[in-house]
Amino acid sequence: MKRKIIIDCDPGIDDSLAIMMALTSKEIEVLGITIVCGNAPVQMGFENIKKVLKHMNRLDVPVYLGADKPLKKEYVSALDTHGEDGLGESFLEEVEGYETSISAVEFLSQTLRKEENCSLIAIGPLTNLAHLIQQDKEAFSKIAMLVSMGGTYKSHGNCSPVAEYNYWEDPEAAAIVYEEMAKIGKQIHMIGLDVTRNIVLTPTLLSYIERLDSVQGQFIRKITKFYFDFHWEWEHIIGCVINDPLAIAYFINPAICSGFSSNVQIETDGICRGQSVVDAYDFYKKEKNAVVLTEVNVQEFFYMFLECILHKHKEELDLLESLLVHTYA
Repeated sequence: MKRKIIIDCDPGIDDSLAIMMALTSKEIEVLGITIVCGNAPVQMGFENIKKVLKHMNRLDVPVYLGADKPLKKEYVSALDTHGEDGLGESFLEEVEGYETSISAVEFLSQTLRKEENCSLIAIGPLTNLAHLIQQDKEAFSKIAMLVSMGGTYKSHGNCSPVAEYNYWEDPEAAAIVYEEMAKIGKQIHMIGLDVTRNIVLTPTLLSYIERLDSVQGQFIRKITKFYFDFHWEWEHIIGCVINDPLAIAYFINPAICSGFSSNVQIETDGICRGQSVVDAYDFYKKEKNAVVLTEVNVQEFFYMFLECILHKHKEELDLLESLLVHTYA
């Protein structure tokens, strides 16, 4: 039986790749997608996800508009990273209509109360979840498994020396979510930069995808070209880090990552604003509210990613292992 999920996102290039993976996975059923401001303004994110859903022939999946600004700080997009249109300056054709009558928080509240064992994968800032906690704590407590692409433990930040963008964008919201997880005795699964920085889509891997499926490969090339150029200019990486699909892959098979349980608090002020403070040595003796991931099996991730988006069996991806060995040697 497929596991039911809601995806909360801010599309965004890597968000789009994550959505593509989730929609093609045989293990999960996407009940709906909620949009939050982050990589792109919320309305732009809404338009972008419609483009992805149209490409995947999945406009049946409902999408709900959420927060258009952080709880307290001024909104700062990441269009410098994701392009003028938030989707790699691919400027895909707009998808008309497809409006929903309720908000993201209303959808989250209704669905979590109605559906048993419904999980949530958050791959953007946690503003929508903070609003849910403020409005309906009981519904929030019903989340079966909460996976968040955000934060960092030992890796450096990507928008400050210590902060990852999703938590930096709305640290107050992230703090509320982590605090509430401690109160209800649950753990958030933190897919931070320690593991996502290992997931690099290289030109060789992209060419391999195009060889196996020209339509899917050309779509991915179109939305990632800007991302490739950005990573070369700022990080001298030949390829692009695709953070968000790892959150989907981990939910499908947690064995691809490893880490440890810890109390995590999100700093909301000063030079360390947005930092995920991991009490790895249990100094404060507080509730372990997070599973902090530190290691990832890159080869298994890419097998999962390609199996999903290309509808291939592992045996059909016969060159992938040698390509990965060459890339990550």
